[in-house]
Amino acid sequence: MRSLLLALALVCGIQAIVIPRTMEDLDLQKVAGTWHSMAMAASDISLLDAETAPLRVYIQELRPTPQDNLEIVLRKWEDNRCVEKKVFAEKTELATRFSINYVEENQIFLLDTDYDNYLFFCMENTNAPQQSLMCQCLARTLEVNNEVIGKFNRALKTLPVHMQLLNPTQVEEQCLV
Repeated sequence: MRSLLLALALVCGIQAIVIPRTMEDLDLQKVAGTWHSMAMAASDISLLDAETAPLRVYIQELRPTPQDNLEIVLRKWEDNRCVEKKVFAEKTELATRFSINYVEENQIFLLDTDYDNYLFFCMENTNAPQQSLMCQCLARTLEVNNEVIGKFNRALKTLPVHMQLLNPTQVEEQCLV
């Protein structure tokens, strides 16, 4: 019995290591710069499934402001063409959460980042009855890193709602301004 409990403790301990950590501190200046959308997931896949779906956006750049807010430069298909948009994310009392006003989304939160290679973030609408969640895996380069995509998938499983992944080949078909 004792060996069974020890084995269970070891398995649980190993699992805790691979589950993405919840970010407590964020160096906003280190997330500045060019990013590329590598993977997308949503609690309601209709938010992403069509080229012109409401949350089918491609992050291009993150720009911290001197007040620790965040300007997000993104691209999106509208009227049969790719357009650039800017979304202003206002800091909250939590370093990894920002308030926004984009479509019906009202909050952005960062799940994880190593600053140099990847950043996982989610956009959330907390207002009932249209509650929804969309998450993206961003990368500094256009090279697909399967280890990072796996980590993103594991991060999605820690969320309180079931997330549906967008077909990765659809993400590859990003719009260019």
